[in-house]
Amino acid sequence: MVFSSVSFLFYFLPVTLIIYYLVPRKWTNCKNTVLLLASLFFYFYGEQQLVLVMLFSAAVDYVCSLVIEKFRHKKPITKISLVFSLTANIALLGYFKYYDFFAESISQLFGLPTHVAEIALPIGISFYTFQTMSYTIDVYKNRIKAQKNPITYTTFVTMFSQLIAGPIVRYGEISHELTERRNTFSDFSYGVRRFILGLSKKILLANTLAELAQTIMYSGEQTVLFAWMSAVAFFFQLYFDFSGYSDMAIGLGKMFGFSFPENFNYPYIARSFTDFWKRWHMTLTRWFRDYVYIPLGGSKVSELKWIRNIMLVWLITGLWHGAAWNFVIWGVYCALFLITEKFLFGKLLAEAPKPFAHLYTIAVVLFGLVIVNADNLTDVGRNFSAMFGTAGLSITGAETMYYLRSYGVVFIVAIVASTPLLKNLYSRICGNDIARKAMMAIEPVMLIGLLIWTTGFLVDGSFNPFIYFRF
Repeated sequence: MVFSSVSFLFYFLPVTLIIYYLVPRKWTNCKNTVLLLASLFFYFYGEQQLVLVMLFSAAVDYVCSLVIEKFRHKKPITKISLVFSLTANIALLGYFKYYDFFAESISQLFGLPTHVAEIALPIGISFYTFQTMSYTIDVYKNRIKAQKNPITYTTFVTMFSQLIAGPIVRYGEISHELTERRNTFSDFSYGVRRFILGLSKKILLANTLAELAQTIMYSGEQTVLFAWMSAVAFFFQLYFDFSGYSDMAIGLGKMFGFSFPENFNYPYIARSFTDFWKRWHMTLTRWFRDYVYIPLGGSKVSELKWIRNIMLVWLITGLWHGAAWNFVIWGVYCALFLITEKFLFGKLLAEAPKPFAHLYTIAVVLFGLVIVNADNLTDVGRNFSAMFGTAGLSITGAETMYYLRSYGVVFIVAIVASTPLLKNLYSRICGNDIARKAMMAIEPVMLIGLLIWTTGFLVDGSFNPFIYFRF
Protein backbone atom coordinates (compact mmCIF):
# COMPACT_ATOMS: atom_id res chain seq x y z
CA MET A 1 0.00 0.00 0.00
CA VAL A 2 1.30 3.45 -0.91
CA PHE A 3 0.02 6.91 -0.04
CA SER A 4 -0.89 7.62 -3.66
CA SER A 5 -3.39 4.77 -3.95
CA VAL A 6 -7.16 4.54 -3.78
CA SER A 7 -7.01 1.91 -1.03
CA PHE A 8 -4.96 4.22 1.19
CA LEU A 9 -6.79 7.48 0.45
CA PHE A 10 -10.37 6.26 0.69
CA TYR A 11 -10.23 3.21 2.94
CA PHE A 12 -7.18 2.85 5.18
CA LEU A 13 -6.59 6.52 6.11
CA PRO A 14 -10.23 7.52 6.84
CA VAL A 15 -10.85 4.40 8.95
CA THR A 16 -7.60 4.90 10.89
CA LEU A 17 -8.37 8.59 11.53
CA ILE A 18 -11.91 7.83 12.71
CA ILE A 19 -10.79 5.13 15.16
CA TYR A 20 -7.86 7.28 16.32
CA TYR A 21 -10.02 10.31 17.11
CA LEU A 22 -12.72 8.22 18.79
CA VAL A 23 -10.16 7.44 21.49
CA PRO A 24 -10.23 10.18 24.18
CA ARG A 25 -7.34 12.65 24.03
CA LYS A 26 -6.00 11.75 27.48
CA TRP A 27 -5.63 8.07 26.57
CA THR A 28 -2.35 8.54 24.73
CA ASN A 29 -1.31 4.92 25.13
CA CYS A 30 -4.55 3.78 23.52
CA LYS A 31 -4.01 6.21 20.67
CA ASN A 32 -0.51 4.80 20.26
CA THR A 33 -1.99 1.30 20.16
CA VAL A 34 -4.33 2.35 17.35
CA LEU A 35 -1.38 3.80 15.42
CA LEU A 36 0.72 0.71 16.09
CA LEU A 37 -1.93 -1.74 14.88
CA ALA A 38 -2.70 0.44 11.85
CA SER A 39 1.00 0.68 11.01
CA LEU A 40 1.52 -3.08 11.30
CA PHE A 41 -1.46 -3.67 9.00
CA PHE A 42 -0.15 -1.02 6.56
CA TYR A 43 3.24 -2.71 6.37
CA PHE A 44 1.86 -6.27 6.37
CA TYR A 45 -0.46 -5.34 3.50
CA GLY A 46 2.53 -5.05 1.17
CA GLU A 47 5.27 -7.05 2.86
CA GLN A 48 3.56 -9.96 4.64
CA GLN A 49 6.19 -12.00 6.52
CA LEU A 50 8.90 -9.37 5.98
CA VAL A 51 7.23 -7.36 8.73
CA LEU A 52 9.10 -9.71 11.08
CA VAL A 53 12.40 -8.19 9.93
CA MET A 54 11.25 -4.75 11.04
CA LEU A 55 9.92 -6.07 14.36
CA PHE A 56 13.17 -7.94 14.99
CA SER A 57 15.17 -4.76 14.39
CA ALA A 58 12.88 -2.86 16.75
CA ALA A 59 13.06 -5.57 19.43
CA VAL A 60 16.86 -5.74 19.36
CA ASP A 61 17.21 -1.99 19.88
CA TYR A 62 14.48 -1.90 22.50
CA VAL A 63 16.20 -4.56 24.64
CA CYS A 64 19.72 -3.23 24.07
CA SER A 65 18.67 0.29 25.04
CA LEU A 66 17.05 -0.94 28.26
CA VAL A 67 20.25 -2.79 29.11
CA ILE A 68 22.31 0.32 28.42
CA GLU A 69 19.97 2.40 30.59
CA LYS A 70 20.09 -0.08 33.48
CA PHE A 71 23.86 -0.64 33.44
CA ARG A 72 24.88 2.86 32.41
CA HIS A 73 27.82 2.95 34.84
CA LYS A 74 29.18 -0.40 33.71
CA LYS A 75 30.94 0.48 30.46
CA PRO A 76 31.70 -3.08 29.26
CA ILE A 77 28.02 -4.05 29.39
CA THR A 78 26.82 -0.85 27.68
CA LYS A 79 29.45 -1.19 24.94
CA ILE A 80 28.55 -4.82 24.31
CA SER A 81 24.87 -3.85 24.08
CA LEU A 82 25.62 -1.03 21.64
CA VAL A 83 27.87 -3.21 19.48
CA PHE A 84 25.26 -5.99 19.43
CA SER A 85 22.56 -3.51 18.37
CA LEU A 86 24.66 -2.02 15.57
CA THR A 87 25.88 -5.42 14.41
CA ALA A 88 22.37 -6.88 14.27
CA ASN A 89 20.98 -3.94 12.28
CA ILE A 90 23.92 -3.75 9.88
CA ALA A 91 23.74 -7.54 9.41
CA LEU A 92 20.04 -7.28 8.50
CA LEU A 93 20.73 -4.47 6.06
CA GLY A 94 23.75 -6.28 4.66
CA TYR A 95 21.94 -9.55 4.11
CA PHE A 96 18.70 -8.27 2.61
CA LYS A 97 20.09 -5.38 0.61
CA TYR A 98 23.72 -6.20 -0.25
CA TYR A 99 24.16 -9.99 -0.22
CA ASP A 100 23.43 -10.42 -3.93
CA PHE A 101 25.55 -7.39 -4.85
CA PHE A 102 28.64 -8.54 -2.97
CA ALA A 103 28.20 -12.19 -3.95
CA GLU A 104 27.95 -11.28 -7.63
CA SER A 105 30.89 -8.83 -7.41
CA ILE A 106 33.16 -11.41 -5.72
CA SER A 107 32.16 -14.08 -8.24
CA GLN A 108 33.02 -11.81 -11.16
CA LEU A 109 36.30 -10.70 -9.54
CA PHE A 110 37.57 -14.26 -9.05
CA GLY A 111 35.91 -15.79 -12.11
CA LEU A 112 33.61 -17.98 -10.04
CA PRO A 113 30.11 -19.12 -11.06
CA THR A 114 27.62 -16.40 -10.28
CA HIS A 115 24.86 -17.37 -7.87
CA VAL A 116 22.20 -14.76 -7.24
CA ALA A 117 19.91 -15.61 -4.31
CA GLU A 118 17.34 -12.96 -5.31
CA ILE A 119 16.59 -12.06 -1.71
CA ALA A 120 13.45 -9.96 -1.35
CA LEU A 121 14.27 -6.45 -0.12
CA PRO A 122 11.98 -5.33 2.72
CA ILE A 123 10.57 -1.92 1.78
CA GLY A 124 11.93 0.84 3.99
CA ILE A 125 14.69 -1.25 5.59
CA SER A 126 17.29 1.45 4.88
CA PHE A 127 15.14 3.92 6.78
CA TYR A 128 13.93 1.99 9.80
CA THR A 129 17.31 0.40 10.55
CA PHE A 130 18.88 3.86 10.61
CA GLN A 131 16.05 5.07 12.81
CA THR A 132 16.42 2.26 15.34
CA MET A 133 20.23 2.47 15.36
CA SER A 134 20.10 6.20 16.09
CA TYR A 135 17.79 5.47 19.02
CA THR A 136 20.24 3.04 20.62
CA ILE A 137 23.21 5.32 19.98
CA ASP A 138 21.40 8.28 21.52
CA VAL A 139 20.54 6.23 24.60
CA TYR A 140 24.18 5.14 24.84
CA LYS A 141 25.37 8.77 24.52
CA ASN A 142 22.83 9.72 27.22
CA ARG A 143 21.11 12.13 24.84
CA ILE A 144 17.74 10.51 25.53
CA LYS A 145 16.23 8.13 28.08
CA ALA A 146 15.30 4.62 27.01
CA GLN A 147 11.57 4.17 26.46
CA LYS A 148 10.31 1.42 28.76
CA ASN A 149 6.82 1.16 27.30
CA PRO A 150 7.05 -1.32 24.39
CA ILE A 151 3.89 0.03 22.72
CA THR A 152 5.20 3.59 22.74
CA TYR A 153 8.59 2.51 21.43
CA THR A 154 7.21 0.23 18.71
CA THR A 155 4.80 2.97 17.62
CA PHE A 156 7.83 5.21 17.08
CA VAL A 157 9.56 2.59 14.91
CA THR A 158 6.59 1.38 12.87
CA MET A 159 4.61 4.59 12.37
CA PHE A 160 3.22 4.19 8.86
CA SER A 161 3.33 7.91 8.06
CA GLN A 162 7.13 7.91 7.76
CA LEU A 163 8.15 4.25 7.93
CA ILE A 164 8.86 3.49 4.29
CA ALA A 165 10.79 6.47 2.91
CA GLY A 166 11.38 8.93 5.73
CA PRO A 167 11.96 11.56 6.84
CA ILE A 168 14.38 9.74 9.15
CA VAL A 169 12.84 10.71 12.49
CA ARG A 170 14.91 10.45 15.64
CA TYR A 171 13.28 9.43 18.87
CA GLY A 172 14.32 12.64 20.64
CA GLU A 173 12.50 14.73 18.05
CA ILE A 174 9.09 13.25 18.90
CA SER A 175 9.62 11.67 22.34
CA HIS A 176 7.36 14.21 24.06
CA GLU A 177 4.62 13.81 21.45
CA LEU A 178 4.72 10.03 21.84
CA THR A 179 3.69 10.36 25.48
CA GLU A 180 1.83 13.70 25.64
CA ARG A 181 0.53 15.16 22.43
CA ARG A 182 -2.27 17.53 21.61
CA ASN A 183 -4.36 17.12 18.50
CA THR A 184 -5.52 20.55 17.37
CA PHE A 185 -7.74 21.57 14.47
CA SER A 186 -5.08 23.93 13.12
CA ASP A 187 -2.49 21.14 13.06
CA PHE A 188 -4.94 18.74 11.45
CA SER A 189 -5.93 21.24 8.75
CA TYR A 190 -2.28 22.04 8.07
CA GLY A 191 -1.61 18.31 7.79
CA VAL A 192 -4.42 17.86 5.27
CA ARG A 193 -3.13 20.80 3.22
CA ARG A 194 0.44 19.50 3.27
CA PHE A 195 -0.68 15.99 2.34
CA ILE A 196 -2.75 17.15 -0.64
CA LEU A 197 0.11 19.30 -1.95
CA GLY A 198 2.51 16.37 -1.60
CA LEU A 199 0.05 14.03 -3.32
CA SER A 200 -0.28 16.53 -6.17
CA LYS A 201 3.50 16.68 -6.58
CA LYS A 202 3.58 12.91 -6.85
CA ILE A 203 0.60 12.34 -9.15
CA LEU A 204 0.57 15.42 -11.36
CA LEU A 205 4.30 16.03 -11.76
CA ALA A 206 6.40 12.99 -10.76
CA ASN A 207 4.13 10.45 -12.47
CA THR A 208 3.74 12.58 -15.60
CA LEU A 209 7.50 12.97 -15.90
CA ALA A 210 7.92 9.23 -15.29
CA GLU A 211 5.63 8.57 -18.25
CA LEU A 212 7.87 10.73 -20.43
CA ALA A 213 10.98 8.92 -19.24
CA GLN A 214 9.34 5.56 -20.02
CA THR A 215 8.29 6.80 -23.46
CA ILE A 216 11.83 7.91 -24.27
CA MET A 217 13.27 4.61 -23.03
CA TYR A 218 11.11 2.52 -25.37
CA SER A 219 11.00 4.93 -28.28
CA GLY A 220 12.35 3.84 -31.65
CA GLU A 221 13.83 7.30 -32.13
CA GLN A 222 17.04 8.04 -30.23
CA THR A 223 18.42 11.58 -30.43
CA VAL A 224 20.69 13.86 -28.41
CA LEU A 225 17.76 16.06 -27.42
CA PHE A 226 15.76 12.99 -26.36
CA ALA A 227 18.66 11.92 -24.11
CA TRP A 228 18.71 15.35 -22.46
CA MET A 229 14.92 15.31 -22.05
CA SER A 230 15.19 11.93 -20.33
CA ALA A 231 17.88 13.23 -17.94
CA VAL A 232 15.90 16.37 -17.10
CA ALA A 233 12.66 14.39 -16.70
CA PHE A 234 14.32 12.09 -14.14
CA PHE A 235 15.95 15.12 -12.47
CA PHE A 236 12.53 16.60 -11.71
CA GLN A 237 10.72 13.28 -11.28
CA LEU A 238 13.03 12.25 -8.45
CA TYR A 239 12.59 15.56 -6.65
CA PHE A 240 8.80 15.69 -6.87
CA ASP A 241 8.49 11.98 -6.11
CA PHE A 242 10.58 12.08 -2.95
CA SER A 243 9.71 15.57 -1.73
CA GLY A 244 6.06 14.75 -2.43
CA TYR A 245 6.35 11.65 -0.23
CA SER A 246 8.03 13.73 2.51
CA ASP A 247 5.24 16.33 2.31
CA MET A 248 2.64 13.59 2.66
CA ALA A 249 4.53 12.02 5.58
CA ILE A 250 4.83 15.36 7.39
CA GLY A 251 1.17 16.07 6.68
CA LEU A 252 0.09 12.69 8.04
CA GLY A 253 2.23 13.27 11.10
CA LYS A 254 0.41 16.54 11.78
CA MET A 255 -2.96 14.82 11.41
CA PHE A 256 -1.97 12.45 14.22
CA GLY A 257 -0.30 15.12 16.37
CA PHE A 258 3.37 14.69 15.42
CA SER A 259 5.83 17.25 14.07
CA PHE A 260 8.29 15.47 11.80
CA PRO A 261 11.44 17.29 10.64
CA GLU A 262 11.54 18.91 7.20
CA ASN A 263 13.37 16.89 4.57
CA PHE A 264 13.70 19.32 1.66
CA ASN A 265 14.38 23.04 1.36
CA TYR A 266 14.21 23.82 -2.36
CA PRO A 267 17.48 22.04 -3.24
CA TYR A 268 17.32 23.04 -6.90
CA ILE A 269 17.94 26.70 -6.04
CA ALA A 270 21.28 25.84 -4.38
CA ARG A 271 24.38 27.70 -5.58
CA SER A 272 26.91 25.02 -4.70
CA PHE A 273 26.93 21.25 -4.39
CA THR A 274 27.62 21.66 -0.68
CA ASP A 275 24.55 23.87 -0.35
CA PHE A 276 22.52 21.34 -2.35
CA TRP A 277 23.23 18.63 0.22
CA LYS A 278 22.15 20.96 3.01
CA ARG A 279 18.76 21.19 1.27
CA TRP A 280 18.22 17.67 -0.15
CA HIS A 281 17.12 14.75 2.06
CA MET A 282 18.21 16.78 5.08
CA THR A 283 17.40 14.12 7.67
CA LEU A 284 19.73 11.63 5.95
CA THR A 285 22.51 14.21 5.63
CA ARG A 286 22.22 15.04 9.33
CA TRP A 287 22.16 11.34 10.22
CA PHE A 288 25.46 10.68 8.45
CA ARG A 289 26.92 13.86 9.91
CA ASP A 290 26.02 12.99 13.51
CA TYR A 291 26.56 9.21 13.50
CA VAL A 292 29.39 8.71 10.99
CA TYR A 293 31.18 11.92 10.01
CA ILE A 294 31.59 13.51 13.48
CA PRO A 295 32.58 10.22 15.22
CA LEU A 296 35.32 9.87 12.57
CA GLY A 297 36.62 13.28 13.60
CA GLY A 298 34.69 15.45 11.16
CA SER A 299 36.72 18.45 10.05
CA LYS A 300 38.62 18.71 13.35
CA VAL A 301 41.46 16.57 12.06
CA SER A 302 44.32 16.93 9.58
CA GLU A 303 43.36 17.77 5.98
CA LEU A 304 44.27 14.26 4.83
CA LYS A 305 42.01 12.66 7.44
CA TRP A 306 39.30 15.20 6.66
CA ILE A 307 39.36 14.09 3.02
CA ARG A 308 39.30 10.47 4.21
CA ASN A 309 36.23 11.17 6.37
CA ILE A 310 34.34 12.78 3.49
CA MET A 311 35.21 9.91 1.14
CA LEU A 312 34.13 7.25 3.65
CA VAL A 313 30.84 8.99 4.40
CA TRP A 314 29.98 9.32 0.73
CA LEU A 315 31.00 5.80 -0.15
CA ILE A 316 28.55 4.63 2.52
CA THR A 317 25.95 7.14 1.31
CA GLY A 318 26.25 5.81 -2.23
CA LEU A 319 25.84 2.22 -1.06
CA TRP A 320 22.93 3.24 1.17
CA HIS A 321 21.08 4.49 -1.89
CA GLY A 322 21.59 1.35 -3.92
CA ALA A 323 23.38 -2.00 -4.04
CA ALA A 324 25.09 -1.48 -7.40
CA TRP A 325 28.41 -0.16 -8.67
CA ASN A 326 26.86 2.91 -10.27
CA PHE A 327 25.72 4.00 -6.78
CA VAL A 328 29.26 3.50 -5.46
CA ILE A 329 30.59 5.62 -8.33
CA TRP A 330 27.93 8.23 -7.62
CA GLY A 331 29.03 8.34 -3.98
CA VAL A 332 32.64 8.93 -5.05
CA TYR A 333 31.43 11.52 -7.58
CA CYS A 334 29.61 13.43 -4.81
CA ALA A 335 32.62 13.21 -2.50
CA LEU A 336 34.99 14.58 -5.15
CA PHE A 337 32.86 17.64 -5.83
CA LEU A 338 32.34 18.30 -2.11
CA ILE A 339 36.08 17.99 -1.47
CA THR A 340 37.04 20.26 -4.37
CA GLU A 341 34.52 22.88 -3.20
CA LYS A 342 35.96 22.79 0.30
CA PHE A 343 39.62 22.92 -0.69
CA LEU A 344 39.81 24.51 -4.15
CA PHE A 345 37.02 26.73 -5.47
CA GLY A 346 34.37 27.02 -2.73
CA LYS A 347 35.15 30.67 -1.99
CA LEU A 348 35.40 31.49 -5.69
CA LEU A 349 32.01 29.89 -6.25
CA ALA A 350 30.49 31.95 -3.42
CA GLU A 351 31.70 35.15 -5.09
CA ALA A 352 30.68 34.09 -8.61
CA PRO A 353 27.54 35.52 -10.29
CA LYS A 354 24.42 33.78 -8.96
CA PRO A 355 23.27 32.42 -12.36
CA PHE A 356 26.69 30.82 -12.97
CA ALA A 357 26.82 29.23 -9.50
CA HIS A 358 23.26 27.97 -9.89
CA LEU A 359 23.87 26.47 -13.36
CA TYR A 360 27.05 24.81 -12.10
CA THR A 361 25.12 23.18 -9.24
CA ILE A 362 22.28 22.04 -11.49
CA ALA A 363 24.79 20.50 -13.92
CA VAL A 364 26.63 18.62 -11.16
CA VAL A 365 23.38 17.26 -9.71
CA LEU A 366 21.96 16.38 -13.15
CA PHE A 367 25.04 14.45 -14.27
CA GLY A 368 25.13 12.67 -10.93
CA LEU A 369 21.53 11.53 -11.43
CA VAL A 370 22.43 10.21 -14.89
CA ILE A 371 24.81 7.86 -13.04
CA VAL A 372 22.08 6.90 -10.56
CA ASN A 373 19.41 6.35 -13.20
CA ALA A 374 21.20 3.51 -14.98
CA ASP A 375 20.90 -0.24 -14.63
CA ASN A 376 24.65 -0.81 -14.95
CA LEU A 377 27.93 0.89 -15.77
CA THR A 378 27.51 0.19 -19.48
CA ASP A 379 24.27 2.16 -19.48
CA VAL A 380 25.99 5.05 -17.67
CA GLY A 381 28.51 5.37 -20.50
CA ARG A 382 25.80 4.93 -23.14
CA ASN A 383 23.63 7.68 -21.60
CA PHE A 384 26.49 10.19 -21.41
CA SER A 385 27.51 9.35 -24.99
CA ALA A 386 23.97 10.02 -26.17
CA MET A 387 23.77 13.34 -24.28
CA PHE A 388 27.07 14.68 -25.61
CA GLY A 389 26.64 13.51 -29.18
CA THR A 390 29.42 10.94 -29.26
CA ALA A 391 27.11 8.01 -29.99
CA GLY A 392 26.45 9.02 -33.60
CA LEU A 393 22.89 10.16 -32.89
CA SER A 394 21.16 13.02 -34.67
CA ILE A 395 20.47 16.16 -32.66
CA THR A 396 16.69 15.90 -32.87
CA GLY A 397 13.86 14.31 -34.79
CA ALA A 398 10.12 14.49 -35.46
CA GLU A 399 9.15 12.31 -32.47
CA THR A 400 11.54 14.18 -30.18
CA MET A 401 10.00 17.54 -31.11
CA TYR A 402 6.49 16.12 -30.66
CA TYR A 403 7.19 15.07 -27.08
CA LEU A 404 9.05 18.28 -26.32
CA ARG A 405 5.97 20.27 -27.35
CA SER A 406 3.66 17.86 -25.50
CA TYR A 407 5.58 18.04 -22.23
CA GLY A 408 6.88 21.60 -22.51
CA VAL A 409 4.26 22.97 -20.12
CA VAL A 410 5.00 20.19 -17.61
CA PHE A 411 8.69 21.13 -17.65
CA ILE A 412 7.84 24.81 -17.09
CA VAL A 413 5.52 23.96 -14.18
CA ALA A 414 8.20 21.66 -12.72
CA ILE A 415 10.80 24.43 -12.88
CA VAL A 416 8.52 26.93 -11.16
CA ALA A 417 7.30 24.42 -8.55
CA SER A 418 10.87 23.49 -7.61
CA THR A 419 11.54 27.07 -6.48
CA PRO A 420 10.03 29.08 -3.59
CA LEU A 421 8.35 31.43 -6.11
CA LEU A 422 4.80 30.20 -5.44
CA LYS A 423 5.38 30.06 -1.68
CA ASN A 424 6.71 33.63 -1.64
CA LEU A 425 3.80 34.81 -3.77
CA TYR A 426 1.35 33.16 -1.37
CA SER A 427 3.05 34.82 1.62
CA ARG A 428 2.94 38.20 -0.09
CA ILE A 429 -0.76 37.84 -0.88
CA CYS A 430 -1.51 36.82 2.70
CA GLY A 431 0.38 39.89 3.92
CA ASN A 432 -2.70 41.91 3.03
CA ASP A 433 -5.60 41.54 5.51
CA ILE A 434 -8.34 41.52 2.86
CA ALA A 435 -6.43 39.10 0.63
CA ARG A 436 -5.68 36.84 3.59
CA LYS A 437 -9.36 36.59 4.51
CA ALA A 438 -10.23 35.87 0.89
CA MET A 439 -7.58 33.13 0.77
CA MET A 440 -9.02 31.55 3.91
CA ALA A 441 -12.25 31.02 1.98
CA ILE A 442 -10.69 30.16 -1.38
CA GLU A 443 -7.92 27.81 -0.24
CA PRO A 444 -10.16 24.93 1.01
CA VAL A 445 -12.03 24.97 -2.31
CA MET A 446 -8.77 24.92 -4.25
CA LEU A 447 -7.44 22.04 -2.16
CA ILE A 448 -10.63 20.02 -2.65
CA GLY A 449 -10.42 20.69 -6.38
CA LEU A 450 -6.78 19.63 -6.40
CA LEU A 451 -7.63 16.42 -4.52
CA ILE A 452 -10.40 15.59 -7.01
CA TRP A 453 -8.06 16.30 -9.91
CA THR A 454 -5.27 14.11 -8.54
CA THR A 455 -7.75 11.36 -7.69
CA GLY A 456 -8.94 11.42 -11.30
CA PHE A 457 -5.35 10.94 -12.49
CA LEU A 458 -4.85 8.23 -9.89
CA VAL A 459 -7.91 6.23 -10.91
CA ASP A 460 -7.29 6.67 -14.63
CA GLY A 461 -3.49 6.25 -14.64
CA SER A 462 -1.20 3.30 -14.21
CA PHE A 463 0.45 2.37 -10.91
CA ASN A 464 3.77 4.07 -10.35
CA PRO A 465 5.56 3.35 -7.05
CA PHE A 466 7.77 5.82 -5.25
CA ILE A 467 11.35 5.80 -6.58
CA TYR A 468 12.89 5.93 -3.10
CA PHE A 469 11.18 2.65 -2.15
CA ARG A 470 14.01 0.87 -4.00
CA PHE A 471 16.57 2.57 -1.75
